[in-house]
Amino acid sequence: IGSIRMGTTVATNALLERQGSKMAWITTKGFADLLEIGNQARPDIFDLTCATPSLLYQRVVEVDERVILEQHYTGDTTNFPKEVGITKETLLIEKVPDLEMVKKELETLRDEGITALAISFLHAYTYSKHEDMVGDLAKSMNCFEQISLSHQ
Repeated sequence: IGSIRMGTTVATNALLERQGSKMAWITTKGFADLLEIGNQARPDIFDLTCATPSLLYQRVVEVDERVILEQHYTGDTTNFPKEVGITKETLLIEKVPDLEMVKKELETLRDEGITALAISFLHAYTYSKHEDMVGDLAKSMNCFEQISLSHQ
């Protein structure tokens, strides 16, 4: 091998300059501000003037879906369907996404000129079905150039 050249300059510059496709983040209901809040890690925790980079997405859509790890649930589990994730953890399916509601949200995003989607739901690393459902719906609409699912 005489040389190796990687084409990361364009992507890196787009990220640094906050340019590129208009993007929306789709996440589990109740977690819309998760990326904005972050983990509060900064050199001086009490510095109120600490500047943070702007967010990469223009809009957030919260989907009313929920998967719970059984080991962390203290209530009665008999009312929930159970699945075993790829990590062999038992999951309780509390709420499946309402695809009709999601489609309305996706149509609104399309009408606003959003062309890229990042989809990340709680516990998708072990149970990806809900992300797959929403991702497949978005793909079927043929209007989003990029659809990224967190479990992939």
